[in-house]
Amino acid sequence: MPSVKLFKQDGTSAGEVSLKDELFGIEPNNNIVFDVVTNQQASLRQGTHAVKNRSAVRGGGRKPWRQKGTGRARAGSSRSPIWRGGGVVFGPTPRSYSYKTPRKSRRIAIKSVLSQKVLDNELVVVDALTLETPKTKEFKAILDNLNVDKKVLLVLENTNDNVFKSARNISNVKVVSSDNVSVLDVVYHDYLLITQTALDELEGALK
Repeated sequence: MPSVKLFKQDGTSAGEVSLKDELFGIEPNNNIVFDVVTNQQASLRQGTHAVKNRSAVRGGGRKPWRQKGTGRARAGSSRSPIWRGGGVVFGPTPRSYSYKTPRKSRRIAIKSVLSQKVLDNELVVVDALTLETPKTKEFKAILDNLNVDKKVLLVLENTNDNVFKSARNISNVKVVSSDNVSVLDVVYHDYLLITQTALDELEGALK
């Protein structure tokens, strides 16, 4: 059963915390992680791209010249795709890029990235994070105490509003609740900072 150091918010040690083997101790499956990350990135695409085809371009209702007798090629509209100012053929249209991946794959992927954080010593567990009032400066001091100076994914319990408001304005910190941890977020951030309460909630949700 893997274990990591448990810290207080002032950076001092508070012992160790044991992690569930089936969640933080599996061999990472990089192929499934790649598939799930690709899926989550695709789901973030807006898909609002659009062009105008010949029916959507303004004008072009009148036949430019008569069908026969001019010596020129026949033409039915000045908005034909082969004309300058005409419509676009086979251009992108609004669509959704999202697709589903199997639930079992998603669970293996989140367990894989969490296990990788343990292997890379990038999982930081804090016994509790408490602030009397929302203060970004005070939370920045907590990060300095914990020697966390890169991109951080902060996982909190749902009731910790003061810390949430203090951390959300820092450029290298993303704050999520314990029931909203995604594979993409864990992969993208260098450190996973989590409170002990949020860790228990996460283990309960993924058991």
